[in-house]
Amino acid sequence: MDARSLISAVRDGRAPGPEALAWFARGLADGAVSDAQAGAFAMAVLLRGLGEESRVALTLAMRDSGRRLDWDLPGPVLDKHSTGGVGDCVSLVLAPALAACGAYVPMISGRGLGHTGGTLDKMEAIPGVETALSETRFRDVVARAGCAIVSASADVAPADKRLYAIRDVTGTVESLDLITASILSKKLAAGLEGLVLDVKLGSGAFMKTEAEARALAEALVSTANAAGCPTCAVLSDMNQPLAPALGNALEVREALRVLTRQVGGPLAELTVTLGGALLAQGGLATDTAAGEARLREALESGVAADHFGRMVAAMGGPVQFIEQYDRFLPEANVIREVPAPAAGTVSAMDGEALGLAVVALGGGRQVESDRIDPAVGIADILPLGTRVAKGEAIARIHASRTDAADTAVRAVQAAVTLGPGPVTPPPLVLGRIG
Repeated sequence: MDARSLISAVRDGRAPGPEALAWFARGLADGAVSDAQAGAFAMAVLLRGLGEESRVALTLAMRDSGRRLDWDLPGPVLDKHSTGGVGDCVSLVLAPALAACGAYVPMISGRGLGHTGGTLDKMEAIPGVETALSETRFRDVVARAGCAIVSASADVAPADKRLYAIRDVTGTVESLDLITASILSKKLAAGLEGLVLDVKLGSGAFMKTEAEARALAEALVSTANAAGCPTCAVLSDMNQPLAPALGNALEVREALRVLTRQVGGPLAELTVTLGGALLAQGGLATDTAAGEARLREALESGVAADHFGRMVAAMGGPVQFIEQYDRFLPEANVIREVPAPAAGTVSAMDGEALGLAVVALGGGRQVESDRIDPAVGIADILPLGTRVAKGEAIARIHASRTDAADTAVRAVQAAVTLGPGPVTPPPLVLGRIG
């Protein structure tokens, strides 16, 4: 086999077979395929597509390019994946809530990408927490706490790691087939028995329209199920932040407020929706409604918070984190209100602009080597439909310097639209697939 024949086949609209794709994935992992060949393959896939059968074959080939985990645990191994949004800290609530219901959650997560936050960056805002664990320690944390949120080791889906980096610099990130294979190859390598996908759409998501989100959700669900992992998806709204805060420590604080029963709201609602479907898939509930009831009980009883605390301690964080999280989480030097420039109703938000404002504050990366300031961000963001007077705070900036805070104030004012009349926010859950 050779890369030129495979690339030519995709370019000409001919679906490559499983053997050719398996060879190509091995070549990505061991260097037999050059960067130029990988880039040409990615562009051919972007322009011509693979078709469902070849998309499944590529996903499995990338999964099998490295180590695959298997588990021997007294409960189903389940996980969730989000396509990315702002104020989205569901993983921090859902993983321990699932563990409280008898599931085991080996959540291999990522860092911030573009305007969206990363779950690993949020976990590392907790002092002492290590996310790069050895396999032995990873397994130990999952067994003891019921969940662990960690980074992928170098030997998990190495073909995807290489192809993703090449897609990032060749204008081929948007390929539906390659997005699907990238997401699922890592999840399937984790040895899952059930997966729920949170596919977001709106101003704060990568997919801006329902048609785009639905197409991605359907591709992900059909591919994962064909690969042997029971999977469903939820389409959720991202026209405003899910939690009223953006930034790593600020989002951890919001997750802890839900876990410790101080607040409910959209973050708790979406956690229950995703978890209910997953518990039903994993055989821990008779149906989705029963699964949602179990999730609510896990949150209201405090058992989910206990599992989060055990996970944090096992990963190197404070033993008393749940009880004293405000003492441990870093705080910004400068906190400044964002005044409403006029009276009106919060009628729209540019979620991407809000996320990029947090990146500019130092809460995300401009380049891969940037160090993140976990304390900065935007908090107390008013939801859509809120009526405000001129000068009333529509959010609060948490910054390290006054000049950065001033810039962020202007960015938030530009990102939030104030209209004259009442506004009805869109529903949080817009559809289900699978």
